[in-house]
Amino acid sequence: MHPTLTFAAMLLLAAAPPAMAQLVPPAKAIAGATQEEWSKRWWRWALSFEDEDSPVADTDGRLCASGQSGPVWFLAGSYDTRRTVRSCRIPSGKTLFFPLVNSLAFPPDDEREACASLMLRAESMTEAPAGLVLELNGRRFDGLEAHRQATRGCFLVAPDDDAPAASNGYYVALGPLKRGRYTLNFGGILPGLSQAVTYTLDVR
Repeated sequence: MHPTLTFAAMLLLAAAPPAMAQLVPPAKAIAGATQEEWSKRWWRWALSFEDEDSPVADTDGRLCASGQSGPVWFLAGSYDTRRTVRSCRIPSGKTLFFPLVNSLAFPPDDEREACASLMLRAESMTEAPAGLVLELNGRRFDGLEAHRQATRGCFLVAPDDDAPAASNGYYVALGPLKRGRYTLNFGGILPGLSQAVTYTLDVR
């Protein structure tokens, strides 16, 4: 024990809340990739599961570690417009990446659609959000409209699927996270789409 550190001071340090994670500017790369590229990777991750194993359909957070690797940890949104509440254990040092609200445009089954048309459709679905919310341990972030990421061109969602897709939406990156417990609220409202999600994050 440090001779000048009193027992009371040690208790205060132990009870201190975790340091606030930083909101990464939308134009800043993460682990060598643009956030536009991470938005594509998020979609590939989110759509790589069967429905019953999907973190997006998860109602309590038990699937939050599925398919995670590397320095970036994806958080899932929700298929439901009602608030979804989850708990998740995350290794320290990870940067979170997730959509406040987003959309994916892809051709109808067995049909073709030009990439430019898909991009316009994705853009139109995410215009004029009525509300974007990001709150971490009670701190509200503003300026979230600047975090819009649109895919430049189209991309393949799955390696065995040759149908192109285009994405548009409002994505944020938080971190890297230090050890501690965090309460994260996020969501967004678009004319035809909305979501509201709460995570209790145990970072170790």
